[in-house]
Amino acid sequence: MHRTDPSSGRDETRDVDRQVGAVVLRQDGGLLLAADDGFRTLDWDSGSTELLAPVEADRPELRMNDGKVDPRGRFWAGTMRRDEMGTEGSLYRLDPDHSVTRLFGGVGISNGLDWTTDRRTMYYIDTTPRALYAFDYDDATGAISGRRALITFPEERGVPDGMTLDADGYLWVALWGGWAVQRYDPDGQMVGRVEVPASQVTSVAFGGPDLDELYITCARRDNEGDPRQPAAGGIFRFRPGVQGRACFRFAS
Repeated sequence: MHRTDPSSGRDETRDVDRQVGAVVLRQDGGLLLAADDGFRTLDWDSGSTELLAPVEADRPELRMNDGKVDPRGRFWAGTMRRDEMGTEGSLYRLDPDHSVTRLFGGVGISNGLDWTTDRRTMYYIDTTPRALYAFDYDDATGAISGRRALITFPEERGVPDGMTLDADGYLWVALWGGWAVQRYDPDGQMVGRVEVPASQVTSVAFGGPDLDELYITCARRDNEGDPRQPAAGGIFRFRPGVQGRACFRFAS
């Protein structure tokens, strides 16, 4: 895990001895990981982790990938095959009592998640079919229904990866292989595009004191040594002229 101070550029790391797909904050302090073997706590000071709830422990060919906390403090994260083939992944939800619920299967590469401000709609990305889905979301129970494809991405533009919503309810989607982050309105129409000097763009998040800075992550995989993208694998910062929303924390 990395922890970076944007003002100074100082970067600290912790070796957690696990492949990590996502990290979220906890309401009572500390961090929670979607690791390759399930949901884990991480104590930053000591670097120690503890398995809170295993996920698909009998399926070593699978691992957890992206995840996020919903408005009620539940941690959602999905799985995928390590070889990125097939559709054997699933979407899971970790509740504050540490119980785990499988929402659905048939997932290729489980990726970005977010919820609308009115807490009525959940967005979810499955990278394999290049689709961003919308669901009806029950805030009280965490149940989802009414799955429909809101956006299908053309292959030549890259495939959808991580995602976040801004304060206006517009979606910002990172494009793996697309050299960009694109902005979409709630109807799924593209209304903006941020070019990134790296091809494998992985995720986006708003930060800064006023939540008006868009942080963009990317990967070095498949492009190391490419002279067009010497900063591949780094973190980029962009001011898009809109604000984001504070992230939700796991209600431990």
